[in-house]
Amino acid sequence: MALLVSATACKKDLILNPYNGIPNENVVTTLEGLQAATIGTYSYIKDPYYVRNYHIFTEYPSDNVSLSGTTTDPLFYAYNYQHQKNQSNVYNFWRKAYQAIFGTNVVIEKVTESQDAVKNQLLGENYFLRAMVHFELVELFGRPYTDDNGESLGVMIKTNSDTKELPARSKVKDVYALVISDLQKSIKLMNSTKNNNFASKEVAMALLSRVYLYMGDYKNAFDYADQVIKTGRYTLTASANYPKYFTSAPEQNFETIFAIKHTLKDDRLDDAIGSMYWGGAIGYGEMYASQSYRALVNKFPQDLRNSFVVPQYEKNDDGSNKLDAQGNPILQKRNGYPKYFINKYSFQDGYETLSSPVVLRLAEMYLTRAECAFQLGRPADALADVNIIRSRAGLTGDALFSSGNMMGYTSVLDVILDERRLEFAFESQRKFDVFRNKRTMNRDYPGTHLASGQTIQEIAYTDPRVIFFIPEDDMVLNPNLVQNP
Repeated sequence: MALLVSATACKKDLILNPYNGIPNENVVTTLEGLQAATIGTYSYIKDPYYVRNYHIFTEYPSDNVSLSGTTTDPLFYAYNYQHQKNQSNVYNFWRKAYQAIFGTNVVIEKVTESQDAVKNQLLGENYFLRAMVHFELVELFGRPYTDDNGESLGVMIKTNSDTKELPARSKVKDVYALVISDLQKSIKLMNSTKNNNFASKEVAMALLSRVYLYMGDYKNAFDYADQVIKTGRYTLTASANYPKYFTSAPEQNFETIFAIKHTLKDDRLDDAIGSMYWGGAIGYGEMYASQSYRALVNKFPQDLRNSFVVPQYEKNDDGSNKLDAQGNPILQKRNGYPKYFINKYSFQDGYETLSSPVVLRLAEMYLTRAECAFQLGRPADALADVNIIRSRAGLTGDALFSSGNMMGYTSVLDVILDERRLEFAFESQRKFDVFRNKRTMNRDYPGTHLASGQTIQEIAYTDPRVIFFIPEDDMVLNPNLVQNP
């Protein structure tokens, strides 16, 4: 009983004081307070408990990465699909997510739509943030919408700041309905062309496109992706600059629609996303590009996306590569696994572990439009959009697709999903692309996901391990919650 009281007290403090002691009634009484409250919510999704853990839960279970050893860090459970009911990183993510939602609800309850464009913009940003966080929660704790048209359990819907309310889990389809409603509301409210570190009308449209895609609503997903493309506000990064795309601050990249900006004062060092992907003066460098991903991107050595995977070679005293008897450079290894570092989360402004994770970018709109065009019966249009992305990656001629040059593929959908894998590797999309299309995650490459004697780990889209357990502490605090199987 004492444990429950203690836990309840902690929970109460956690929810009641999300703004570091700013009383609720004073948060939004002035424009300055409204701005501060909104920035406070952005800070929750920027917190490593949120942004780093979301990355771990979405990218580590994919077939893009290979872990080179065991670890006591709970990231190991996400990578191996060995989820725990008391998994600390899951609890920390869940906590930050509902803190962020609480913050948006305070604003939405207290601020009404008006003739004040600045206030409307900020109100719209809060609707956007509430939608995004609910969406990312239901991605992780609810089964893919396409499994059963959203009939299974999702997450708690929270649309008020009542800390005594203990909601049950809503169905996946009801969470999606809230997300769509909030995004549509945010589009109507937002009027400012803020930079891509903040929500805007176009950001909400881009996220709506993704939401509809994950639902299998290809007409709406196509329409919103098409609208974002045709705004003209965003442009694909030029081929010459693409290998350095992730090393620039978000506002310097006109392809980026929305990113979670980090500056040097926010550098998380060993807690940064990039710390597992790159190991130098800082960082662990224990998670590498998988053999199967390398095989895909290496099909065309001229593909600029090869530059995001950096092999690490043994060095001589003079800094040159050590060579084997055949004259080939010798790869460094860790526990027998060759080191292929990933640099999408490193070297922003030259700092080894500094990055601003990109949430939405224009390339996604093209490939969403491609997938939807195929599903709507327009395969030629689908391949045309795929080729826009391939051309930007430096591919030309026979490396581009046509109905007469399918390069061994028998399905345009397979072409599109592989292109999404190539383009968005390590960007938290692959897991969802596999499972929403009712496919199996085939991890047929070396790594500590394999049990002794195994050569492949297969996770079917129907597997309970596709989603995470509701945190055990919250199951205790809220008797209305039902646990995932």
